[in-house]
Amino acid sequence: MKPHNPPLQSLRLLDQVRERIRYLHYSLSTEKTYLYWVRFYVRWHGRNGTMTHPRDMGAKQVEAFLTMLATERKVSASTHNQALSALLFLYREVLEEDLPWLTDINRPTQVRRIPSVLTKDEVAGLLAEMDGVTALLARLLYGTGMRLMEGMRLRVKDVDFDRHVIIVREAKGNKDRVVMLPRSLAPALRQQMLAARKLWQADRQAQRAGVQVPDALEVKYPRLGQTWGWFWMFPSPTLSVDPRSGIERRHHLFEERLQRALKLAVPMAGIVKPVSVHTLRHSFATHLLQSGTDIRTVQELLGHSDVSTTMIYTHVLKVAAGGTASPLDALASMAA
Repeated sequence: MKPHNPPLQSLRLLDQVRERIRYLHYSLSTEKTYLYWVRFYVRWHGRNGTMTHPRDMGAKQVEAFLTMLATERKVSASTHNQALSALLFLYREVLEEDLPWLTDINRPTQVRRIPSVLTKDEVAGLLAEMDGVTALLARLLYGTGMRLMEGMRLRVKDVDFDRHVIIVREAKGNKDRVVMLPRSLAPALRQQMLAARKLWQADRQAQRAGVQVPDALEVKYPRLGQTWGWFWMFPSPTLSVDPRSGIERRHHLFEERLQRALKLAVPMAGIVKPVSVHTLRHSFATHLLQSGTDIRTVQELLGHSDVSTTMIYTHVLKVAAGGTASPLDALASMAA
């Protein structure tokens, strides 16, 4: 059964949402997510054939939609919160309706679970099963604690070999931070920089558009994206069309490339734990704490706003250390 085309009214609404998201400089992934939930919300309430504009709906309709997600779709707490955030954005930022009921809608409580963490031997085994640029990226993420997209979006100008630091720009919460540049990784990163420079030179010779830069800077300095310093440390070998501007340019390496490489390496390394790219960041934090690094330092390296977020790794340490001795062990020693 072919899905029916949304009415023109719905199309205009989605354009308004898209325009507001771009005005506020939200990421492309956030744009796609919010558009998905707004479209789903409108279509779900119009499933009986009568399409109603969100301006004519309110708390009752929002809660009915969220209830459906929880009871019928059985979505996770994080997905539920994602849908709610999209609807709050729609009403507050697009429709400009800051109604009292918006603040009364409860978010589901997310259970903070102990993250999966690899031992040092497991990390070494995992990295040994990887090769090429994905191996370098995996080593970089484990060695610095950076998130996946922070590593992918790394610019040439933000890698300081002299001071052995990397500046992470516009990270989560739009904050910058500084992380260490592992000395053992410097030679490989220099080689990667040389490979990136060849692509940059090819783009300049072909007079291609520069890489994407923050909107305000692109307006003020139109040629900034063509400069070497702003080029990606991990550029894609192929060109692609920017979905927002429609310009064909070189993007950074596609993030799924590392995710796929890691997924293949995990069983080859004999690891049975659940492992994702983010596991490298969890392992970085846990291993630093194990080595005696102060938790405040780890907090700064990870870019956490609150130390309570970093404290989850102290629970990981308790698990890794075996916790308190079992009374069964005491009985066994008495019997011996």
